[in-house]
Amino acid sequence: MNKLSLIWKDVQLRKSILFVLAMLVIFRIAAHIPVPGVDVFALQQFFAQNQVLGLLNIFSGGGLENFSIVALGIGPYITASIIFQLLVMVVPSLEELQKEGQSGQQKISQYTRMLTIPLALVQAYSLLALLGQSSHLGGAIISQMSVFQTISTVIVLTAGTVFLMWLGELISEKKVGNGISLLIFAGIIASLPGQIQQALVTYDPTQIFTFIAFLIMAVLVVAGIVIITEGQRNIPVTYAKRVRGQQAHGGASTHLPLRVNQAGVIPIIFAISIILFPPLVAQFFLRSSSTFMVNAAQWVIDIFQNQLFYGIIYFVLVVAFTYFYTAVIFHPNKIAENLQKQGGFIPGIRPGSQTEEYLGKVSTRIMLAGALFLGAIAVLPLVMQPIFNTSTLVIGGTSLLIVVAVVIEMVKQIDSQLAMRQYEQM
Repeated sequence: MNKLSLIWKDVQLRKSILFVLAMLVIFRIAAHIPVPGVDVFALQQFFAQNQVLGLLNIFSGGGLENFSIVALGIGPYITASIIFQLLVMVVPSLEELQKEGQSGQQKISQYTRMLTIPLALVQAYSLLALLGQSSHLGGAIISQMSVFQTISTVIVLTAGTVFLMWLGELISEKKVGNGISLLIFAGIIASLPGQIQQALVTYDPTQIFTFIAFLIMAVLVVAGIVIITEGQRNIPVTYAKRVRGQQAHGGASTHLPLRVNQAGVIPIIFAISIILFPPLVAQFFLRSSSTFMVNAAQWVIDIFQNQLFYGIIYFVLVVAFTYFYTAVIFHPNKIAENLQKQGGFIPGIRPGSQTEEYLGKVSTRIMLAGALFLGAIAVLPLVMQPIFNTSTLVIGGTSLLIVVAVVIEMVKQIDSQLAMRQYEQM
């Protein structure tokens, strides 16, 4: 309560938080403005029966299940960001641009925004084509559209993504949390009342122990997410003393933090993209004139609907992409080089190649815990559903991971702003 009073008394911080809340309200209003020609009820039922599309709905901020004007969410922007993170590693000009500091980062951010638009156009058209060929209970999800209607809908959906991208940047400027993450967070939180209502409607007094067990499991999962998210291995680092004139500088001891989960939720996003591709492509061949192609497409769709196959593939992909993405963003050679230039060393380890090798080994070992944790979180709903024998009591591991990570980041940024204000007043 004391911290809340400090936040409210700080005029600038209070205005920033109220501004962020206003942006989130605008986002939720936009998420309930549907695109014409869509059977929203049939679409929601279709999504409820498809685990993969349900995950896409999470990253759209909940706008996809209503097929609103922001149905694509910030998915294309996230994809563009990931593409440029990978390109920086293989394109020398982009790598040099990143080394320029803030100006270089601004240019890369601008390129990311530019790439978002064509990605949104392609994703919007693909989504319309997929839903146009899909049906639920014999009824079409999307009514037949003319060429003009299709083009206008694609433009509206793309504009919705650009609008959310702009909102996210406005929120990030207030420094009370990452704007993109907060938009996803708002979509997840907004779905909670409906899920609670559904659980209460289907409540059976004989399942009281099941509800208690579910609540205990939910608390344990949240605690585990906090521990893994905040978990890190501190590598001791000592800086040698340097003599300049008659004064000695340096000689301090500090530590290099290596996080258990360095990749965040990016591996889950990668895995979702890979899992989505085969069944999405198969949907387009269901109306083929070739019987073989129709049977093959139906087989692909059926095997990805198999919970066991889907869970195993999903888990393996998340673990593999955790190692891959960490290898992309974590560079032991650069860390070892910087330590050596600054006169730092790890006690008992020679500077240079031995330091690089040591950091690589430590990172690989602690990464195993992070990778297995992310994999377990990803398949948690599949494991919990048969245990509780109900579809309403399902712990969304990915959703919880995003919510907890966003709350932790937001609290840290608010604490840092409070500390800065108190320091300025001293």
